[in-house]
Amino acid sequence: MVDGYLGTMTTEERTLLHLFDNLLPEGQWEAPFAVTQAGISAAVHVQRKHVPRTLKRLENRDELISGQRHVPGAKQRRRVYGLTASGRARAGELRDRILNEMVLKNGEKIVLGSLRKGGQMTLDLLSYLDEGLVFHESRVISPVSNPEGTASLDAQAGESLVKRMFARAWEDGKITKDEQQLITEVVTFLGMHPERVGRLSDDARRAQNAPPPEDVYRDMLRQALVDGEIVEDEISLLTTMRDAFQIDMETHERLLDEARADPILDEATFTYRATLVTALADGMITHDEEAMLRTLRENLGISDSRHASLLAELLDRDD
Repeated sequence: MVDGYLGTMTTEERTLLHLFDNLLPEGQWEAPFAVTQAGISAAVHVQRKHVPRTLKRLENRDELISGQRHVPGAKQRRRVYGLTASGRARAGELRDRILNEMVLKNGEKIVLGSLRKGGQMTLDLLSYLDEGLVFHESRVISPVSNPEGTASLDAQAGESLVKRMFARAWEDGKITKDEQQLITEVVTFLGMHPERVGRLSDDARRAQNAPPPEDVYRDMLRQALVDGEIVEDEISLLTTMRDAFQIDMETHERLLDEARADPILDEATFTYRATLVTALADGMITHDEEAMLRTLRENLGISDSRHASLLAELLDRDD
């Protein structure tokens, strides 16, 4: 969930604006971090696992291209993304419309575009704007790829996980090389700014109230299960965490069951689940309710498999 004016926009719209301002270099073997899935996730304020669904929709409309490039700081080539001509056209129209909005600053109405600083990214400009089109002196919301500012709720969940990992690592007063490597993998996955990571580390060091490793691992499982499935990148990360925390597969299965029983739901899934609960209130889903739910799934981007898992969960709960 994203606060401010950015929260009134869809993930797809924010992605279009981000990629419009961050070009995929043509004919080069290197590309910036900003056009990777982690870079896009950090900029548009959604968890990384939700990004592929948005990118797939854009790709199906022939508005997106992708390829493998070297990214500074990465050990292996990463998949990167850019807009096609039609994608840039739609993103440009969206940006022009938004920049021509009249906003309120210090009690005066002013064209939003006139407040844009030289070279400022569109999403950064919009982060100063609240839902009522009032422009603030400081950001209403800040991506985790920025060093300071309040992150969105999705990003805060990631920050909480990293902070707990630091708390665990600082328990003995120092961070080992293996612990640092594990934390680096997590923050790279989240696309978090190094200065923000440093601040979280300092906070955890001062607190030195380390959670048990099982709690940290359960939190990671809950993050991974946000959309009902654990994707390949997350499986690799979880394997690394199990090795670092010496968590065996029996414990993993128990914590996985606990994570499934106490899930973190993104805004779209939370809305759909609440509607599903209402439809099941009388013990059955009518033909009209099923049609309504199908339309809602399409609008919210809820897959049929996610619907099935939510339905099974609710029916099991009622048994």
